[in-house]
Amino acid sequence: MKSIEKVGFIGLGDQGGPMAEAIGEQGFELHVWARRPASLSAVQAVPHRVHDSVADLARSVELIALCLRDDADIWNLLIDQRLLAGVAPGTIIVNHGTGDPGEAERFGAHVAAAGAVYLDAPVSGGSPGARARTLTTFAAGPVDAFETARPVFEAFSDTVRLMGSVGAGQLTKLFNNALTITNMKNAEDVLELAEQVGLNVPALIDIIDTSSGGSAALRALGRDITPDLAGHVHHLMRKDMQHFADAVHRYGGRPDEVLERGLSGASNLVQAAQLVARSRA
Repeated sequence: MKSIEKVGFIGLGDQGGPMAEAIGEQGFELHVWARRPASLSAVQAVPHRVHDSVADLARSVELIALCLRDDADIWNLLIDQRLLAGVAPGTIIVNHGTGDPGEAERFGAHVAAAGAVYLDAPVSGGSPGARARTLTTFAAGPVDAFETARPVFEAFSDTVRLMGSVGAGQLTKLFNNALTITNMKNAEDVLELAEQVGLNVPALIDIIDTSSGGSAALRALGRDITPDLAGHVHHLMRKDMQHFADAVHRYGGRPDEVLERGLSGASNLVQAAQLVARSRA
């Protein structure tokens, strides 16, 4: 099996920055490109090479990892920024962002037509998991490409799993997110009731975290999701729930009840984060 030595990374945000740093820490030759020079501070602690263009980066590496906001950003890189114009045959292109499974299939076909290989590999754990190197990677695509890329994924993940052909990684991530977001609705409702009856909300969160009622959603509300962050995250949650519903409909499922609960959880996130912040004041 071919081993990867040169890794390109695009998308040095709150999650992607620590992921790229982890790749550099493991001794891979790290190549990066960023729209904003300030983003490069994310990898200042590890050796890296900065490229002036996406196409130049593509010509220099064996694997390109993308951690971007949405599917439109992927198309922009592949076509407008000429990423595919520079890749060598067999180059592995990995999408670590969350998007539509149908679009993932279209990405796979487009990348294959250029002679490269596409892996659909969204991650779960957010910025805290990326910093701790404990993300979960839901990969999908050709088995040989997955095995070649696995050591790169393991740099920032403690769980890496191949879920099937391209699109299955996104589908798995969307089901994971649907559970997280609907659980967030449960947590929001229960914490609101706790405040109404005069319970110490921070103490309640801490003790339930070690009990049968604990969940990643409750833990996030208690620790990571500030009111300011909630204002950003709830838009992403709504996007993910819509992707989830669209994908389930496409495969013949009935997501309406889960969608309604998830959208409600997203809509109430800011209010819940404010409740927790208020109770700690």
